[in-house]
Amino acid sequence: MNLKRYYIFLPDREPDKTDAKLRLRVRWVGGLVAFSVGYRVETDKWEKSTQRCRNSTTHGKHKIQSNIINREIQRFAVAVDSVFDSFEKQDKCPNPAEFRLAFNHAIGKESRISRISSDASLYSAFDHFVSSMSSQNAWTDATVTKFGAIKKHLQAFDPELSFASLSDLKLHSYVQHLHKEKLRNTTIAKNISFVRWFIRWCYNNDLYFGKVHDTFRPKLKGTDGNSKEVVHLSWDELMKLSYFLFPYSKQYLARVRDVFCFCCFTGLRYSDVFKLSRSNVREDCILLVTVKTSDALKIELNQYSRAILDNYINFHFPKDKALPVISNAKMNEYLKELGEYVGLDEPQRDVYFMGNVRHEDVMPKYSILTTHCGRRTFIVNAIFLGIPIEVVMKFTGHSDYKAMKPYIKIVDELKAQEMNKFNRL
Repeated sequence: MNLKRYYIFLPDREPDKTDAKLRLRVRWVGGLVAFSVGYRVETDKWEKSTQRCRNSTTHGKHKIQSNIINREIQRFAVAVDSVFDSFEKQDKCPNPAEFRLAFNHAIGKESRISRISSDASLYSAFDHFVSSMSSQNAWTDATVTKFGAIKKHLQAFDPELSFASLSDLKLHSYVQHLHKEKLRNTTIAKNISFVRWFIRWCYNNDLYFGKVHDTFRPKLKGTDGNSKEVVHLSWDELMKLSYFLFPYSKQYLARVRDVFCFCCFTGLRYSDVFKLSRSNVREDCILLVTVKTSDALKIELNQYSRAILDNYINFHFPKDKALPVISNAKMNEYLKELGEYVGLDEPQRDVYFMGNVRHEDVMPKYSILTTHCGRRTFIVNAIFLGIPIEVVMKFTGHSDYKAMKPYIKIVDELKAQEMNKFNRL
């Protein structure tokens, strides 16, 4: 048997990037497969006619020499021909799964990806994705649970969903399914972003060969952040809460107040305050690695955060914790009781969309207080007090300005309100 085949090495171009992942695509009568060569190449140093890097060039952030990449390209090309020769001798035309397995064996890549490929199920790949990413990124149990919920939504939509059926139209139908489940547009947008992440992972691991992870971007009303109010405490509310004297019968609320205010004065997430030990505390700063993003942060202490730590210096908590932090769920419950007791009852609007229908709920601030409001309070007040945004981002660990836009909008509105006070004189 003579198996006609065609294969090509090409950079898989990405928008706004000068380099690209180098891939091998193989086509024959029996199917189409693609493989990652394992290198990124600078697109302006790639010779399309020869399918090789130009001589004496370097590529990628590690400045890999072109001769190293070209040798790997040649090794892959030899492996392709070798695999086809092997199937020709067997007088057999391979299917894509068989070719992939044989090719990975030829290049010495007996990887878990080969094992996943043999599982013809998209959902088994999803399980591998969650297992891989949770280990690689140290996901919390809550994040794993979140992806479990996404899998359930996908299975409720189509129990037989496969890579072959993935398309913009299919994902559009999935969005319609989520609308019928009465989910908010913001929730749907997050769900889709996670699904696209999963599909991109499959694409990078040669399990999926389409482009739906790049092409599918649904337009959902109310997901641009402009209609959402960022719940936070003003400086006056924060001072009122900080100095509030609780009776002895409400000392459990005083402890919750102290932990919450510590978040307000440092910008730390609840997860980081929960893990904060005395060994993280220095004379004038906190040094820690964040739980969510594994960023190493140095946060200088101010008089308020320092006073809260000093208030518990003679207390001994489990695992040498610096503060009396309880579970997130219980603290959120107590924060609502705390806010009502102190009088944090400014009306808050909750505007959201379900499909094309706009909804608006108005409720007192205390009823929607959560631990994350502490971090938001820090950011809003820090920017309002004139701390440069770049410095605030150093404190909070934010890596781009996009996440700061809602806070900047709030501060601009606050400044306008303050300026209007002159008009009342």
